[in-house]
Amino acid sequence: MTMTGNTTAPAAETVLRPPALPHPWTGTRVVGYALVGLWLALFIGLAIYLYNSWRIDLFETYAPKYWSGLQTTLILVAISSLLGALVSIPIAIAGLSKNRFWHAISTGYVYFFRGTPLLAQTFLIYYGLGSLRPQMQELGLWFFFRDAWNCAILAFTLNTAAYQAEILRGAIKSVSIGQWEGAAALGLPTRVTFWKVILPQALIVALRPYGNELILLLKGSAIVAIITIYDLMGETRRAYARTFDFQTYLWAAVIYFVMVELIRNLWNWIERRLTRHLVR
Repeated sequence: MTMTGNTTAPAAETVLRPPALPHPWTGTRVVGYALVGLWLALFIGLAIYLYNSWRIDLFETYAPKYWSGLQTTLILVAISSLLGALVSIPIAIAGLSKNRFWHAISTGYVYFFRGTPLLAQTFLIYYGLGSLRPQMQELGLWFFFRDAWNCAILAFTLNTAAYQAEILRGAIKSVSIGQWEGAAALGLPTRVTFWKVILPQALIVALRPYGNELILLLKGSAIVAIITIYDLMGETRRAYARTFDFQTYLWAAVIYFVMVELIRNLWNWIERRLTRHLVR
């Protein structure tokens, strides 16, 4: 049996779209372009200034000092961040606890260290506890608190632990309650559920805030120069005191900027690697 007739499918209708209109020059757009132009002019001016005022003798003299200060800064931030991460876990768990006592302790800790400046906390530990030298010697703790480096590590650890605890607590609360219920249905103990199911998901959520906290801690580490620690800013202050050349601070600003950009790009790469299974 032969089929007759036109079996050709009808041609799809062509959809005609109007040409895209240019974006209007609103006041917000003009201000945005003006601000971008201003920043470009400032960067160009800074580059010209550094080129014209570059002193190779100054660089050769203080470059090793800057390198030494940079190493001190990185070690300080790395140790404080790791110790703070360890301290933040029990604080975050206490903040999630239904026990009023532990919840109050966690809330009070976070409230104090987030509500007071890092500089004041560092001074309280270094100068405040230093004024209690006889009592510290009786307790056998003076060997620790007489060293500015130890006091800086302690102050930075306690401070960043409060911020990391809040980051972790919020990330844990963001995990769906269905994850707890599903693990309970499989007969998993609560402790195993937390460490094997909930915490890995919470850490992915907290990854970006952790990166921001690391950057803030890096920039805040410059205050340790006030308590006689020769970090990057401490070496910068010493170089300026000997040369009275403003470009010593420009060098420090550029180094801090480069470090922040490296951390930001590294964190973006880590986030892409850890969340690549979530991308469709």
